[in-house]
Amino acid sequence: MLAVLAEARFDPAQTEQVRAAARPMIEASRAEPGCAGYDYAFDLLEPDLMRVRELWRDEQALKDHFATPHMATFLKALRALKPRSVTVKCYELGPERRMPDS
Repeated sequence: MLAVLAEARFDPAQTEQVRAAARPMIEASRAEPGCAGYDYAFDLLEPDLMRVRELWRDEQALKDHFATPHMATFLKALRALKPRSVTVKCYELGPERRMPDS
């Protein structure tokens, strides 16, 4: 399983525009066969910070995601919004396990 964690900073006045661009991306991505989770959220303490969490079955599923029309549309909209910063990191996850002391 792969986890993609991303952060983007926007002018807080753009929040609704970001949401409008992200909604179709999230809905389409969640419907992809290799998607195990796909969420965007604005930070409660930093209103200009949007965090992204994606879970993908494997590398091929993630590559397929990057080739979708909804990804191209979203990236175009994202560039037009001119985020102040964007970071994206990908991690390979190990097997799920119990939380310590739970």
